[in-house]
Amino acid sequence: MTISAICKRDVVATRRTESVIDAARLMRRHHVGSLVIVEDNKQGSEIPVGIITDRDITVSVTALGLDPAAITVNEIMADSVVCIHENAGIAETVALMRTKGVRRLPVVNDAGALTGVIAADDLLTLLADELTALADSAERERRHEQEARRSGA
Repeated sequence: MTISAICKRDVVATRRTESVIDAARLMRRHHVGSLVIVEDNKQGSEIPVGIITDRDITVSVTALGLDPAAITVNEIMADSVVCIHENAGIAETVALMRTKGVRRLPVVNDAGALTGVIAADDLLTLLADELTALADSAERERRHEQEARRSGA
């Protein structure tokens, strides 16, 4: 299964020039904890250039008593963004998250254009669902075997 099959396609994005307060309001309006920062390329596609989280706002602005209306997301976002290709597999995605120490990855196509976002929580949910299905299968097999023994088969 590729990441494109499970990533969230409705990415909430903004520009470098957005104020931190407007970014926070955007997060609140869309009920998300992060925004992908994008720029347009020559083909008109949005290319991820950064990511900002509610934690970034808390640690870099609020905790320091700074004015979120006077600071842009560009000033507090990381200098580089780690992305994953939409054809990457789950194991590759988990390994990249672990290696880079990130919980969210913008998903991009061959042209580097933003096509989605994948979070560690999405992967945990998928893996938990798969493990639950496997456990259910084992339980069904056990019950089937018990019924077969009772009936003398």
